[in-house]
Amino acid sequence: MQEKKLFEYAVIRIVPRVEREEFLNVGVIVYCRELKFLQSLYHLNEKRIRNFCSEIDIEEVENNLKIFDLICKGEKGSGPIGKLPIAERFRWLTATRSTIIQTSKVHPGFSDNASETLDKLFHQLVL
Repeated sequence: MQEKKLFEYAVIRIVPRVEREEFLNVGVIVYCRELKFLQSLYHLNEKRIRNFCSEIDIEEVENNLKIFDLICKGEKGSGPIGKLPIAERFRWLTATRSTIIQTSKVHPGFSDNASETLDKLFHQLVL
């Protein structure tokens, strides 16, 4: 049996009007230091988002979420943040901000498979 590893996660949210503090969960980001794992998963349900806020620019939101993915993977096009060590990238992505895309507070847990944990959290908290 594999030993469970400590992981951290945050929920990715769309906050159309920051002053109202209303949000819609659209994704999850999971980080595990021991497994060198940092990955996000998101889904934009356009109908649900439009019901929540009709003025939102879905294309802009999706482009910003794609940047989240690039930064997680440290891929080309992720800018200077994508070049940081994995832990610093996670901390930057989950830092408190007052923009249309925000994350929840970071939560810890234990898992023996970070990828499965990401999928499980995504289905529980987003879909």
